[in-house]
Amino acid sequence: MRMKGFLFVLIAGLGLTLIYPELSLLRGQAPSSIGLTGQVTSKEEGAMEGVVVSAKKEGSTVTVSVVSDQQGRYRFPRERMEPGTYSLKMRAAGYDLDDVGPVQVSADKTATADLKLHKTNNLSSQLTNAEWLMSMPGTEEQKSFLLNCMTCHTVERIVKSTHTPDEWIPLFERMSSYSPESDPTHPQKRIKVNESFGTPERLQKQAEWMSTINLSSGDVWSYELKTLPRPTGKATQMIVTQYDLPRKETMPHDAIVDAKGMVWYTDFGKSIIGKLDPKTAEVKEYRVPILKPGFPVGILEIDADKAGDLWLGLMLQGGIARFNPATEKFTTWSLPKGVDNDATQFAMVMPDHDDVDGKVWIQDAGIYTVNRLDIATGKIEVFDPFPELRAASVGNPAQGNTVYGVVSDSHNNALFMNFGKQSVGKIDAKTGKIQMWPTPTPNSRPRRGRVDSQDRLWFGEYRGNKIGMFDPKTEQIKEWPARSPWDAPYDVAPAQNGEVWSSGITSDHIIRLDPVSGEMIEYLLPGKTTIRRAFVDNSTTRPTFWIASNHGAAILKLEPLDSVQKIDTAQKKN
Repeated sequence: MRMKGFLFVLIAGLGLTLIYPELSLLRGQAPSSIGLTGQVTSKEEGAMEGVVVSAKKEGSTVTVSVVSDQQGRYRFPRERMEPGTYSLKMRAAGYDLDDVGPVQVSADKTATADLKLHKTNNLSSQLTNAEWLMSMPGTEEQKSFLLNCMTCHTVERIVKSTHTPDEWIPLFERMSSYSPESDPTHPQKRIKVNESFGTPERLQKQAEWMSTINLSSGDVWSYELKTLPRPTGKATQMIVTQYDLPRKETMPHDAIVDAKGMVWYTDFGKSIIGKLDPKTAEVKEYRVPILKPGFPVGILEIDADKAGDLWLGLMLQGGIARFNPATEKFTTWSLPKGVDNDATQFAMVMPDHDDVDGKVWIQDAGIYTVNRLDIATGKIEVFDPFPELRAASVGNPAQGNTVYGVVSDSHNNALFMNFGKQSVGKIDAKTGKIQMWPTPTPNSRPRRGRVDSQDRLWFGEYRGNKIGMFDPKTEQIKEWPARSPWDAPYDVAPAQNGEVWSSGITSDHIIRLDPVSGEMIEYLLPGKTTIRRAFVDNSTTRPTFWIASNHGAAILKLEPLDSVQKIDTAQKKN
């Protein structure tokens, strides 16, 4: 009997070992869950919290980044560190990294590399757009003018210029003639310029001020350069994976994840869309048909319908496209003759609820209207939110009011942002009735957003520096100020756990908000970007956040490492 009992225990133990191999490892013999670790220190601060540390394997297109904790310790999970030779870099405003050399990571033990930082001699090269705006003297109106420039280049280019007031004036005119899809290496001229930066009087005053913030009067700036504080606490609990794209001139604008886990992105400077496989880092690109030869090219929005087809806003090509990933074929639609003109600019397309009535909403950023495509007939309707203003002013049809982000609710009603002023609007899908509601903050310039499961519209207030939420049931708008000055939230995406995420286009901050408690976390990305679209992948255990680095030719995934908190129930009470 004793022998039978021993055999039973032995067999049971072997069974558990086969099912749970880790039980066979003795304490101290298990491979560490950390692939690479070390401490970040400097002479000035000692152990440094909030330093973003990045590791890239030799020959790889993938970079992984983590953040040092309160003790200055950084840790890379072993699952993200294949054996090999890695180069390290870091981000901490005001500091440079002592040469650490290549780091060898093995499969069986934790590698260690302590990082020594020293004060930088070139702080100006490290500043974000937000930090330049913080540093320079001037009024909010003077500084907000520069928000128009960040689509194509950074504020650094402006403050390091030597232009005088007389030189700025013709430069304003030239800049307004470029299409939004331009960058300094690839300018694209508009066929028709339908907007300007302001009146001659305003431009003269702006030119005079801009000559006080650049280097037109000397070799150094007349003001102190300021930096934002480094991340602390929960803001250090993240991991970022960056996938470099094969073409260095790629300007990825929007990035989304489909039901199969593939990442799709648009190229803002070319008629190209791409597919990234996050598991292999392989990229495949597809050329989109040209609809208007001779016009600027580039694609802004990409979104998927319920069937999995991808819809694209073709900007100044004056149309939209649908792409079938299975057949790899495109279908395109354009405005009919007589309606299309040289300023037509289809930036946004919204197919989320085309299954309701077979229709897709479109936004024309060239003439400031909302359009709706009937997929079956190909007919495109035009809705004008500003008919009275348009009739009163031929030279500037909408008198500063514009339509930008367009989304749809569960009934396929359209909701849109008035990017030129301070309101959000709604178009009833059945009646065509248009209503608009002003934000509590004047001149907030709402830009892009998304609708949650309760049909509430979440949006970024670009100039207001806030996250906004419009509840159609109460017809009320609530606002949450960003933590950092000049974050300039561009877009907002709600997550299924009740949180909302946003992108700070000027600060390289990813913003995570709990609307119930008001807790806001700002994660700092590992390098300079120009963040546009906010996309939350809700299929993962924790919601993961994807962005396209528009000026960095890369796609980034941010994963928070703190515990997940469901706040849906509390949010419904809110």
